[in-house]
Amino acid sequence: MNIPKNRAYITVSLHFLLWMLFAFVLLFYQPLSWSITLPFQFWIKQGLVLLLLIAVFYFNSYVLVPGLLLKNNTLWFLAIIIGMAVLAGPLIKIADNLLNLPELMEKAFNELGVARPPKRGNKLDMFLLMMILLIAGISTSLTLIQKWQADKQLRESLEKEKIGSELSFLKAQINPHFFFNTLNNIYALTHVDIETSRKALHKLSRMMRYLLYDTQTGITPLSKEVSFIADYIELMKLRLNDTTKVIFEGPLINQEIQIAPMLFLPYIENAFKHGVSTTSPATIGIELSFDDNRLKLAVKNSIFNENSVVADTYGGIGLSNTKRRLDLLYPGKYKLEAYKKEDTNEFIVNLSLTLDDIELYSGR
Repeated sequence: MNIPKNRAYITVSLHFLLWMLFAFVLLFYQPLSWSITLPFQFWIKQGLVLLLLIAVFYFNSYVLVPGLLLKNNTLWFLAIIIGMAVLAGPLIKIADNLLNLPELMEKAFNELGVARPPKRGNKLDMFLLMMILLIAGISTSLTLIQKWQADKQLRESLEKEKIGSELSFLKAQINPHFFFNTLNNIYALTHVDIETSRKALHKLSRMMRYLLYDTQTGITPLSKEVSFIADYIELMKLRLNDTTKVIFEGPLINQEIQIAPMLFLPYIENAFKHGVSTTSPATIGIELSFDDNRLKLAVKNSIFNENSVVADTYGGIGLSNTKRRLDLLYPGKYKLEAYKKEDTNEFIVNLSLTLDDIELYSGR
C-alpha cells in the first residue's frame, strides 16, 4: 500500500527527531569543559554507538518484528533482542581498545584535573544494554502501530471495494427491473393510442438518459431524482383509467442536496403494481418532503392484489435490493416502515433518511 506523501513526511520527521535526541544524549551529555578536551577517538566511539543503535532499530523493525514477532515466534524474538543487548557491550569494548581509548581518556582527565569515572572492567555495560532495549522497544512499538494502521486501511479499502461492487450489482438489478416493467406498459399502450405511446417513449428515453449518464457517480442531485420520479408517475398515468387517482407532492428544493439514485422508485413502482384496479376506484398517494436534514418519502396505495405480501418482506427483487442499498449507503441513518392498514385496506410505506452536512451541500 502506498503511503500518502504527507504521512511519509511525518514518518521521516519523527525518525529524524528520534535520532537527533539519541545523538544529543550520546554526544553531548558530558559537561562542556570535558567535551572541549576529550580526544577525537571518544567522538568516534560515540558515533559507533549511535550507528549500533540505528542498526538495532531498523534490523528489529524490518527483520525481527515481521519475521518473528508477527509470526508468533515470540521466544526467538526476545532471545535475539536480549542477545543483541548483551553482545553490544563487548563489541563497543573492542572498539575502545582498537581506538586506544582507555589510555587517551586517562590522559584527558589528568589534563582536566578531575577524577575519571570508575572503570567498569569486565562488568556488563548497563547503560548501553538499557539503551539497546529501549531502542528495541521503541522500534517494536512503532512497527506494530504502523502494521495496525496499514491493516486497518487495507480492511477499509477492501470493505469499500466490496460495498462498491455490491452497490453496482444491486443497482444493475434495479434498473433492468424498472426498464422491463415500463416497456411492458408502453407495449400495451401501443395497441390503443399510438400518439400517446410516442410521448411515453420520449419520456422513457429521457429517463433512461438520466439513468445512464447522471447516476454513474453513485450520487445525484435530489432535484434530478424528483424530476425522474415525476416523469415516471406521468408515464404510469398514461395507462390508467379514470377510476385511479394519483396524487404526487414533491419537495421545494432551495439547496443542493445529494442522494443515492433510484432509492425511491421501487416503492413507487410497487404502489402502481398493486394499487391499481381496472374496475374499482383506487388512490395512489406519493409525497416527498425535506425538512432540516431529513428526507421523507410516504407512499400510500389501495390493495387489490392480496398476494402483495406483508410489511417486512413485501415486494420483489427491486424492493429487497433497495433495502440492501439503504443498509449499505445509509447504515443507521434511515427508518423504513411498510405496513397494511386494515380499516382502509391500504398499504403504506414511510421512508426517512437523515442526511449529513456533506450530503446537503457537496455530495457524499
